[in-house]
Amino acid sequence: MAIVEFTVAPFGTGTPSLSKYVAGVQKVVEEQAGEIKYMLTPMGTILEGDLDEILALIRRAHEVPFTAGALRVSTQIKIDDRRDKQATMEGKIKSVREKM
Repeated sequence: MAIVEFTVAPFGTGTPSLSKYVAGVQKVVEEQAGEIKYMLTPMGTILEGDLDEILALIRRAHEVPFTAGALRVSTQIKIDDRRDKQATMEGKIKSVREKM
């Protein structure tokens, strides 16, 4: 089980607004996530599940801005792949809150 945060940023769109592209990426995530849990945040999307499935989903999401006319796309990925115990998005937040 991995927790992965990714951000897809298109360039060459002619506008500084990215929400149209983010909406397209999020639509792909929602339609194709399957067993992958996801959470849209103001700065990216967090996925939880099998790492191979997550990376395949991110690969599909990376293509979305190109199909919407972007000339260049940069995708950033952060992976938390913990193998000594089960980790979840909610569990990580709970752990921090308990220490506050």
